[in-house]
Amino acid sequence: MAELLKEYDTTMDAKHRITVRNVKRLYKNYHVRVYGDGQILMEPRVLVHPKYVSKRTLRMMDKAMDNFAKGIVSEPVDTNELRKIADALPD
Repeated sequence: MAELLKEYDTTMDAKHRITVRNVKRLYKNYHVRVYGDGQILMEPRVLVHPKYVSKRTLRMMDKAMDNFAKGIVSEPVDTNELRKIADALPD
């Protein structure tokens, strides 16, 4: 488990924002999950600079976008079966 660095209370402003204090040194980007019980989970996200993505991966991405622009796409994927499986998994 990660070390707890800070713990404090904050209040939403008029635009429904909260202030996260003194974390400039940690991360710039976060993935946020908001739960129905009011819990908010922020996980750091480190974005990868394009120069660190392999040339092969970039070529594959370019080809995929070219195909998409030309209308060369697969059939739509029905995710209903996957949703049923995921819903059946224990929490």
